[in-house]
Amino acid sequence: MVAQSVTRRPPVGWAGAPTPAPAGLTNIVLTWAVMGKVTQRDMLPDQTKGHSRRNVLRVGGLLTLSAAVPSLTGCDPFNREPPPPDPLAPMVNEALALSAAYRDAATTHPTLAGRLTPITDAHAAHAAELARITKVALPSATPTASTPADSDATLTALREREQAAGESATRACLAAPAERAALLASIAAARASHLEALQ
Repeated sequence: MVAQSVTRRPPVGWAGAPTPAPAGLTNIVLTWAVMGKVTQRDMLPDQTKGHSRRNVLRVGGLLTLSAAVPSLTGCDPFNREPPPPDPLAPMVNEALALSAAYRDAATTHPTLAGRLTPITDAHAAHAAELARITKVALPSATPTASTPADSDATLTALREREQAAGESATRACLAAPAERAALLASIAAARASHLEALQ
């Protein structure tokens, strides 16, 4: 706060001559206080500081909540059980194992490759389609199989595996809903034709 003084002089008349002033009022000195520039921060210090404190508390609360969220992501408030595995998922590995068995047999006995290679490809295609509808990821590594040294023993082993696989495909077809029954029926029919090729 700054004090200022102003000297009030006598008034001037129309002709420029000083107008007589009443006695005792020749020179009057007026003094008043001049306030400095007042800002909103100076006028409302508590309110401004209050906002600042609230902002800090709010940010701190958000950080605490965000740190706690990851620990809650694995918690199911309804305590629901995970869905059961797809009943056709085992058929994916079954088809892959059959394809590997035929592929190894064709490699071990080149004279049988002409009969076995188409069956190898058919089982691989079945595995890919089954994996698609069951949403099962195909393994990156192909399964391995052991093949008898004798070609006749090899064909016998393949017929036994093909017979068992055909029966499992038939059972799955009978128990499957309509949208899957057509695929399973085609797989069962293909496996029956493979038995004929192995005779």
